[in-house]
Amino acid sequence: MARKQLLVAWKALRRVLLLVFVWMGVCYAVFHFTHGAGNSFLIGPFQRSLLQTAAPPEHHVPVEPLKAVATARLEASTALARDTTPDGKTLLDLRPHVDISPSASMKAFLSRLSNMSNIPSAYWENGRKPPISSKSCVKYPELYDLSFNNLYWQKLSVRNGTFYIYGAYFDNRARVGNVPLVRILVMADKIKPPPTLCQLWYNTGSYPTISTTKYTYAWYSKWGNYQDGILQPFIVTCKAPYLNPKREAPVSVSLVEKQCDKPTNNVRVVNNRPAEKQDFAVCVKGLDFLKDDLSVRLIEWIELLNMLGAKKIFLYELEIHPNISKTLQYYQQKGLVELTPITLPGGQPNLPGLRHHFLSMKLTHKRQNELIPYNDCLYRNLYSYEYIVLLDIDEVVMPVQHRTWKELMNDVVPMALQQKNYTRASYNVRNVYFLDDMMNEDAKKHAVHEVGIPGYMHMLQHVYRAKNFTKPGSYVKCFHNVDRIVSVHNHFPLNCFGTCTTYSIDTPYAQLQHYRKDCVGPLKKSCNSEFKVYTVRDTTIWRYKDELIQRATKALKDLGFFS
Repeated sequence: MARKQLLVAWKALRRVLLLVFVWMGVCYAVFHFTHGAGNSFLIGPFQRSLLQTAAPPEHHVPVEPLKAVATARLEASTALARDTTPDGKTLLDLRPHVDISPSASMKAFLSRLSNMSNIPSAYWENGRKPPISSKSCVKYPELYDLSFNNLYWQKLSVRNGTFYIYGAYFDNRARVGNVPLVRILVMADKIKPPPTLCQLWYNTGSYPTISTTKYTYAWYSKWGNYQDGILQPFIVTCKAPYLNPKREAPVSVSLVEKQCDKPTNNVRVVNNRPAEKQDFAVCVKGLDFLKDDLSVRLIEWIELLNMLGAKKIFLYELEIHPNISKTLQYYQQKGLVELTPITLPGGQPNLPGLRHHFLSMKLTHKRQNELIPYNDCLYRNLYSYEYIVLLDIDEVVMPVQHRTWKELMNDVVPMALQQKNYTRASYNVRNVYFLDDMMNEDAKKHAVHEVGIPGYMHMLQHVYRAKNFTKPGSYVKCFHNVDRIVSVHNHFPLNCFGTCTTYSIDTPYAQLQHYRKDCVGPLKKSCNSEFKVYTVRDTTIWRYKDELIQRATKALKDLGFFS
């Protein structure tokens, strides 16, 4: 029975194998005839169309058409060679200018990044993190555990408020006392911010040093916006004791709510210590000139301030015209200017154009935000300059009887001491207007009206001023004594070691020359009757005329403004 079943299975297998061999034979025959050279009748219409459009073999290409193609190419090349640019170069000689400079190393890139941010250098390449003990309840924060509000601000959110942190600075000035301080510039959304602590990070500390904080309000409530929900400027102060005989400062600081909180911010502590302390620096708030090209006037202003004695001008950039940017880069390379980009914190807009409109519509917000760059400029230069002067780019503190600020202050300080025997926190200079329309219609158009002075020298051309100064204490600008100030405002110091004392420099010695189209907003109603009607010709600035024209003209030529 089994043998019979095997025989049946074998017959079935033979039939299957036979069918397979037959099928393979048929497939081979079809393939052979459809691809054979002499069997074009089997080629389908689609295949014939492909063959008809394909290029013929090389040995079938006619010689004459090839010569025609070569001739056409030669003629085209000759035509390109004949076509020239205005400077005489042929089109074939032109080479596009692309950036082929070698890429910066990662180390150089990170170095630049660390210099333009408040992030501690410990996070960058070869940076050294503090050797925090495993027993510490809090660890040194990782870079991407930090909370960034935007480019230049870090953030701390607590139960009853939010802090936006801009910068931190080491302060061991003589009047601080035996224990140094760290000052932190913040904007907070509360009039009375909740208590916080400083976690101070030292290069040699096994544990962060915990310090309580004190808030210094950098605004006056009577100026407006005195309510929760609107960002308020504060200087947060915490003690930063020395940990060893080397008297090393902390390298960074974190603001937290509780001692063992995991920090969401870590800000580098600025501690600039130049070899030599110089006399005068100028601080300028965030420049907001998106469409206004004030570059030529800016050149005259920078050169004049340098002649008066300003060793460096510190400016902050919100948004500026490309020509202003080019001008400031030129002076940065010469070492006369330092330009720092800045943004607005929190939910305030930073989109170019929209931010400009926001600041023009929200003037009190604008004034509060300006206190950040002003005080950053102060604290970055605690040990670099004796005096800082807060100016707008249309203002000049002009000595009347002296040639430089140094000569002026050498006489003013003894006069102040003779009046009252203590060093002042500031020395203020009264404001006087040099308005555009104090002469005639030509002056409004900036036409040349002073013989021998180029028309592009705005201040040298405008030598008619109001006879009346603004009231004492109003719209003044100051020489701020860096050793005595805790916080500054546009016009006066706001907080000092002790009382913020000031000395008013008499107008026969100095005046704040203010070059504007019109009086400031609060004085516009009385501008004609108080300032425009009674004018005097004041050529005090002409003592710098020859050198100033020479300097400004050279800068304009260097920058290509005459080409």
